[in-house]
Amino acid sequence: MIKQVIFGDPIDTGAIVKDIEREERLSEWQTEQLGDSIVFRCALEQKDIVYGLGEQVRGINKRGGRYISYNTDNPHHNDDSPSLYGAHNLLIVDGYRHFGAFFDTPGKVVFDIDCNNSGEIVVTCPKDVRVAELTGDSAYLIAREFLSVIGRSFIPPLWAFGFGQSRWGYKRKRDIDGVTEGYRNNNIPLDWICMDIDYMDRYIDFTVNEKRFPDLKGYAASLKSKGIRLVPIIDAGVKIEPGNATYDEGIRNGYFCTNHEGKPFKAAVWPGMTHFPDFFQPACREWFGNEYRKLTELGIEGFWNDMNEPAIFYSEYTGALNSLTPPPSTETEAENNAYKDYRNFYHSINGKRVLHDKVHNLYGALMTRAASEQLDKLIPRRFLLFSRSSYVGAHRYGGIWTGDNGSAWDHLARNVRMMPSLNMVGFLYSGADTGGFGGNCGRELLLRWLAFSAFTPLMRNHTAILTRRQECYRYGDTEDFRSVVSLRYKLLPYIYSEFVKAALYGDMYMKPLGFEFSDERSRNIEDQLLVGECMMIAPVIEKGAKGREVWLPEEMTEVRYDGENFHCEQIPKGLRHIDVKLNEAVFYVRKGKCVPVCKGAQCTDELDMRDVVLLGAGSEYRQYIDDGSTKDVSEDNIRVIFKQ
Repeated sequence: MIKQVIFGDPIDTGAIVKDIEREERLSEWQTEQLGDSIVFRCALEQKDIVYGLGEQVRGINKRGGRYISYNTDNPHHNDDSPSLYGAHNLLIVDGYRHFGAFFDTPGKVVFDIDCNNSGEIVVTCPKDVRVAELTGDSAYLIAREFLSVIGRSFIPPLWAFGFGQSRWGYKRKRDIDGVTEGYRNNNIPLDWICMDIDYMDRYIDFTVNEKRFPDLKGYAASLKSKGIRLVPIIDAGVKIEPGNATYDEGIRNGYFCTNHEGKPFKAAVWPGMTHFPDFFQPACREWFGNEYRKLTELGIEGFWNDMNEPAIFYSEYTGALNSLTPPPSTETEAENNAYKDYRNFYHSINGKRVLHDKVHNLYGALMTRAASEQLDKLIPRRFLLFSRSSYVGAHRYGGIWTGDNGSAWDHLARNVRMMPSLNMVGFLYSGADTGGFGGNCGRELLLRWLAFSAFTPLMRNHTAILTRRQECYRYGDTEDFRSVVSLRYKLLPYIYSEFVKAALYGDMYMKPLGFEFSDERSRNIEDQLLVGECMMIAPVIEKGAKGREVWLPEEMTEVRYDGENFHCEQIPKGLRHIDVKLNEAVFYVRKGKCVPVCKGAQCTDELDMRDVVLLGAGSEYRQYIDDGSTKDVSEDNIRVIFKQ
C-alpha cells in the first residue's frame, strides 16, 4: 500500500506518475520543522535492514552510514563520500515490520541511518517535500509497489546489451579503427564504441572535428555494417560563442540559466566559458533535444550525457578551478567549495525565478528527458541513452552509469552492491565503468570485473586519458578475455528477456538475496545477487582469490562456463567453496528454473536468439524476444519454450 503526505508547497519532480491517495500524517515517521527544514525520524529494531538510496556508497544495507543526496561530480567513491552523481531518495526498512518512504524533493536531503548507533533513521529535507509512504508484507513487495508508481523503465535496443568499449582519448578516426581491429582480429565480441569529448570541435556540443573525423556519416555507416555503433558524448554546458547556431538560438530565446542580474550565468567546463541550458523550461528541453539531430542525421543511434550535475570548473563568481578541489567529506566543507556556484544561478519555473540550489538534483534528469523525448521523434527505432547525473523518474528516459570510479578492487565490490539499489529506484539499464575509469587496471582485476559486468545490462569498458590502455586485447594472451566476453553473448537470450520482462511488469532485474529468501544468512549477504527470475551470481571480487565461498539458500544448478562449453551440476542447499579460474564464470540456476543460452557471435546483429538451449532443472522458460529495435514492446512478444 502507498499513500502520500505533502509538506509545504513542493515542486513537482515528475518522479511519481500515478495518482496516490493523500493522507494528513505519516504512520511510521515523526516529523519536526526546524526553520527551512523538516526532520523525519523513525526507530529501528536491532535486526532491521535498511535498503535503498540507489546510487550511493557502502553496502546494500545502508544502516550505519550518513548520506547526502546532492548530485556531485565526485570520482572518490569511498565509504565516507557523502554524495555521488544521483539522488534516489527511497528507503525501505526490512525486519519485523516492512515499510518504506520516498522523500520527493529536488533539494538536498541528509540521511542519518543509525550512523552513531542511535537506533533510528533521521532524514533532513527542505520544508517543501512530498513523502510517499509504502507498506507491505516484504521489502521486495514494497520495492515493486514503488516501481509501479514511478513508471516503466527505459528499454534500449538489443545492440546496447552488447559489449561496449570506451576511453577518454580516442582522438581521431584511426584510434577507433585500432579498437575495431583489435577486437575483431582477436575474436572478442564488440557492439559499440564510445566517443568522448575529443571527437568535438574544441569540445563544443553537437559539433564534429572534421580533421580528426572526416565524413563521420560515412564512417558510422561503415562501422555499423560491421556490427559496431558509435556512441558520442554530449555535455551540459553550451560554449559562449556568437555565430554558433546552438548558442545563438539559446540566447535569442532565453533558454539559459541566469545569474543574480538576470543575465545568462557564465561557468567554465571543457570548452571554456559556457551557459547552462535551463531544462526546467519545456521549450528549452525541446530545443536542446532537437540539437541531437545534428548527429542522428549522421547515423548516430546512441548517446551518453555527461557533466550534468552540472559539473563546474569555475564560474564568473568563484573564479577557482573547482574540479581540482577535493570533494567535501562534510556539509561544512561543501559550503566552502564548488557548491556555492549552485547558489549563484537561477531557473525559470512556471514564470518564477528559482535558485538552482533548491532544485539541483533534477538538473541531470531533465537533460536526459530533453534528449530522450526528442530522440524518440528523431529515430524510428529504439535508441541508446545513458547519463551520469540522475533523479528518480529519469529511468523512464534513459539509463545511467555509476560515474568516474577507479581501478580498485573495492570499487568492483561497490559496483556489485550498488546494482540492486539502483534497480529499486527504477534504473534497470545501469552499470559501472568496467575496469575502472581512473587508475591503471591490472589483468586480474579487469577479468574479474568483466565476469561480473557480463550480467549487468550496461556492459562498458571505460577508462581515462593518461591511464593504462584498458582494451581487452592489450593484456597479452587474449584467450581469457575472449572467454569471459563471449559468455555475455551466449547469455543474451536470458539477459535481454529478463530485462524487458522486468520493465514490462514493474520488477527488478537484479535483487539482493534477502528479497527472495528470509533466512538470516541470505538477508546479510552483499556479494551474491539474483539476476532475473532464474539466476543467482556470486562474482569473485577479491585480489588474488582463486575462488570463493557461495551460499545456496536452496538447491540450485551450478553452471560453469570455460570459454567453450557449459558444465552443469546439481548442488544441494548450503555453503560451498568453489574454484574459479580467470577464464571462467560460474552462475547458478534456481530450483525448478531454466536459463536459455545461444551460440555466440562477434556482435548482436549476428546472434540467433531463437535457437537456444535451456540450462537448469526446470522444464520451460518464458522468453521475451523481438527484432531488438521495435518500439512496440509488449507481452505479445513473450513465447514459452520447453526443455528438450
